[in-house]
Parts: sequence; structure tokens; C-alpha cells
Amino acid sequence: MNLRCIYCQTPFTLSRTEMLNGIITMNEKHQNHYDAHCPRCRRANSISRQRMELFFPNWQEAAKQLASAPQETPAPPAPKAEIPSTAFLKTEPISKAAKEALKKVPAETKATVKKPAEKATPPAAKEKKPAAAKKPAASTASKTKKPAVKTAEPKSKKK
Repeated sequence: MNLRCIYCQTPFTLSRTEMLNGIITMNEKHQNHYDAHCPRCRRANSISRQRMELFFPNWQEAAKQLASAPQETPAPPAPKAEIPSTAFLKTEPISKAAKEALKKVPAETKATVKKPAEKATPPAAKEKKPAAAKKPAASTASKTKKPAVKTAEPKSKKK
């Protein structure tokens, strides 16, 4: 169902499943309007029950099929790496001296693990590529500016 937001005039659509769920909830709660929320401004746009049923004529049959269809249960999540039980325990803050000691230990291990970076050889001096062949310089007489001469034509009068 194609709709247009009454506040920001953004066109948006309601899918058939959203329409069916809306009609079912309207029927259960004895409501006459459905609130479709605009994806741009998030404001509720009121849609009458008659209009919804007009765009979904066999909604009762679809509701029966939806109810009779086996409900899909989400598959259990894949087992993640086990989290130690100590991760969930409440911990106390560490003193500043302990933090400094912890900072020094990883820095030392990183220094031993890292290999010294090899210095890249400096790039050779860039040679200028010959540009496209330039035209020989024109004579200085042609470079001097000449005053522009305007020819004025008489304007014709409209009658």
C-alpha cells in the first residue's frame, strides 16, 4: 500500500505483512484507525480500517493461514567462545601504581616482539618529464594589447 506522509509529504509503503498485522490488531482492540509511522519524520499517519481492508480484501483468510502456520522459533545462537566466570564478577578499581606497572609490562613485550622497521631507500630525485612540445614564443609585437574597438550599431525602434 503506497502512502504519503501528511506531515513531510514523503512517500512510503506498507508491506502486506504489516497491513495484515495492523488489521488483526485493529480487529482485536476494536479500533477504527491504524497508525503508520513515517520512516523520515517518525510521525504517525492515521489510516482508516476501511482503506486498509480495501487494499487487503481477503485479510480474514490470510489471518487464518498466519495463525495455522507453524511459528518459526529462532535457532539457538551458535556457541561462542566460553567466557570465564570471573568476567561476570564485580571488580574493584586498581591503584595508580598497579596501572603503571601494567602499562610497563605490555610496552616491554611489544618492544621485544616488534622487529625494527627497515628504512626505505630515499626515492631518486624526480626527473622532470618533458612536457608537450611548446610552441616557439611569439613576437613581442603580437603580445602587446590593442585597444578594443567597438562598433556601435543604431538600435532599431519598435513601433
